[in-house]
Amino acid sequence: MTNHLSEIKQFGQSIWMDNLARDLIQSGELKRLIEEESISGLTSNPAIFEKAIAGNAMYDADMEAGIKSGKSLEEIYESLVFEDIRNACDLFRPVYESTDGLDGYVSIEVPPVISDDAEATIAEAKRYFAAIARPNVMIKIPGTQEGLVAVEEVIAAGINVNVTLLFSVQSYIDSAWAYIRGLEKRVEQGEPINRVASVASFFLSRIDSKIDECIDEKLKQGAPDIDISARLRQVQGKVAIANAKIAYQEYKRIVESDRWKALAEKGANVQRLLWASTSTKNPEYSDVMYVDELIGKNTVNTLPPSTISACADHCDVADRIENDVDSAYRLIDSLGDEDINISIDEVMDELLTEGIDKFVQPYESLMRSLDEKVQQLAPVS
Repeated sequence: MTNHLSEIKQFGQSIWMDNLARDLIQSGELKRLIEEESISGLTSNPAIFEKAIAGNAMYDADMEAGIKSGKSLEEIYESLVFEDIRNACDLFRPVYESTDGLDGYVSIEVPPVISDDAEATIAEAKRYFAAIARPNVMIKIPGTQEGLVAVEEVIAAGINVNVTLLFSVQSYIDSAWAYIRGLEKRVEQGEPINRVASVASFFLSRIDSKIDECIDEKLKQGAPDIDISARLRQVQGKVAIANAKIAYQEYKRIVESDRWKALAEKGANVQRLLWASTSTKNPEYSDVMYVDELIGKNTVNTLPPSTISACADHCDVADRIENDVDSAYRLIDSLGDEDINISIDEVMDELLTEGIDKFVQPYESLMRSLDEKVQQLAPVS
């Protein structure tokens, strides 16, 4: 059978997995995915760790050791997560070495509760990087206004960064220039830049879900005529891919800029666009639509396990990232038309706020679960 995941690699796109748990490492499944399914990187987030750790006896022994050594709840959490991240980094290390630092990264997010505190984010990113002590760890920083201030400083410190929760094209542009400014600072400091890497995680399915909700509400209220109703339906499920194609055009402009070329001459690595939130939420849409339509050079697609399986089975692989770009611009512009009347800027702002919350809630939930587990496991005095 054709390995569609390997086919994608031939078009200059890397496939990373959006999932991590200790049993995935210990069972050998992650190693198999790397060796047999062309998975060349991995991303994690607080929601993934909540799912992995809460109610999983595999972590009990380490938790008990943490309790006995008098660690705080936060220290116990970090000991569990950092161990999984280190072991995943070690499994991906051959990929990191064989691709000369292009792939083989494992991403871990700074605590989402500090997303609006640049100084705290910088401090935590530096601490995480030093504590994990792997060259192929990538620190995830949300693309908030304060987060991008942190991105610049963390890159300047020589730390790999995954800028996450990017929804609007402008937010991607801002993240790219934060990366460039960080590299320029390293150059000014006389530091090397050839081993600093970054990706810009551009979210997809959440955009379509939000836009589709707006359109469903308008249809429920009753469109004035059949033509307007048809126009509204034509937009459904199309905005995220169009938005991503426009972001890719901005990426091309940035790497053609004089400032970028000056850094490239010194060995800088491009900040690749990474397609995130790629599991299709609407069962009426193709389960691989966010893969098939966005294959292209110098990109990454991070997939949850279910989408990896679906893609291996039936992805239709071709270089499509620059197909129908004019149509993509027209589609996004049409959202402002009187008969559609959806503010793309407002949607993107809402998605960023919700995105932070979707990481804060599982983080806090996990800490509560850990606290309960600590109470259960703690020796009775």
